[in-house]
Amino acid sequence: MNVRTLPAVIADQLASKTTNPDRNAPPLLCLSHLRWDFVWQRPQHLMSRAAAHYKVVYFEEPLFEAVLAPELRLQLRSPVTVATPILPEAMAGTDTTAAVRRLLDDLVAAEPVPERVFWYYTPMALAFSRHIVPDLCVYDNMDELSAFRNAPRNLIELEKELFQRADLVFTGGQSLYESKQKRHEAVYCFPSSVDAAHFHRARTAQPDPADQKDIAHPRLGFFGVVDERMDINLVRETAGLRPDWQFVMIGPVVKIDESSLPRLPNIHWLGGKDYRDLPRYLSGWDVGFMPFALNESTRFISPTKTPEFLAAGLPVISTPIFDVVRPYGDKGLVSIVRDAGEAVRACERILVTGRDERWLRRVDRHLAAMSWDKTWGAMQKLMQTELGEDSLSVAEESRPSVSRTSTESRTSAASVE
Repeated sequence: MNVRTLPAVIADQLASKTTNPDRNAPPLLCLSHLRWDFVWQRPQHLMSRAAAHYKVVYFEEPLFEAVLAPELRLQLRSPVTVATPILPEAMAGTDTTAAVRRLLDDLVAAEPVPERVFWYYTPMALAFSRHIVPDLCVYDNMDELSAFRNAPRNLIELEKELFQRADLVFTGGQSLYESKQKRHEAVYCFPSSVDAAHFHRARTAQPDPADQKDIAHPRLGFFGVVDERMDINLVRETAGLRPDWQFVMIGPVVKIDESSLPRLPNIHWLGGKDYRDLPRYLSGWDVGFMPFALNESTRFISPTKTPEFLAAGLPVISTPIFDVVRPYGDKGLVSIVRDAGEAVRACERILVTGRDERWLRRVDRHLAAMSWDKTWGAMQKLMQTELGEDSLSVAEESRPSVSRTSTESRTSAASVE
């Protein structure tokens, strides 16, 4: 009887699900705390571009289902393959490290290759992956996860270990870069970027989605994850001051109780929406609203929605998040507000003046230097240099001109803003 091993079965599944036509493309394993199908953000933008160069497998956190034994579910989410550990429901609340490690080992054994890249979004993945030494280890530090609600107690220690293991460290914004730059010799700043063409569609009038078409104007809109980073009181107070304004709030609610959300008649919680549909919603808004709380969880964030709002041609008001103030507030591209009164006054000015064409030209000049394609391209050059795969000219173009410990050099070499 020919009994096939689990790695052999996984190898067949991987071969059937890859979209990279180059069978010799090296594998890139992305270990993430964010689910691929949750919200389209930095990991999805970068990994979908990485798939042009690598066979990308996006390894998620486990799900607990009615199965008899741990298994690895592989699903094609073109252009990447999503790998999700499926564990028996009885394992919920227990230490699952060993089970997930075995599934990862089967995945790696399914594709023995001379070169492999590990790309981490969460240090927590080290618990089940530290025994594997990749040819290149990248830590894309997009958020200060230790400051988020319900952060694991051992996250800080695991991040220290990841800094020791990583060959390259990327940060998701300037403030995070300044916080982490002395912890590794190769830290590079890659702030949130934008798919300008996608959001530019919102500058053209489009039919309102069904759940928005009956909402009156003026509309102030937010899209993103609704969690402890949102200043719920600011939303409530601003809406209370102007009951004739409509607040359209898009995004899934996580880590906070939905009953805590303000339920005024002019606040509309529409839930999560597909990334492809966002321009249709934004096209019908008058002002972009970024009511971030000022707390530990927002101290180092670099909101992707800032350039996305601007690409849509929407005037934006935001609380003074560091990576919004610098550069967007300093350049006069975003109005910075500190309380409900300032938010109302800023919106009133915007609604009176409309969309200033001079402001829009300055927005477009700023955004012209940004794109996820450029961000990935700069990252890829650094990776190629680290692997010794490219010419000296590429290395000279990508690396700092003075030294890898020079703050100014690293920022200018890798930042795409």
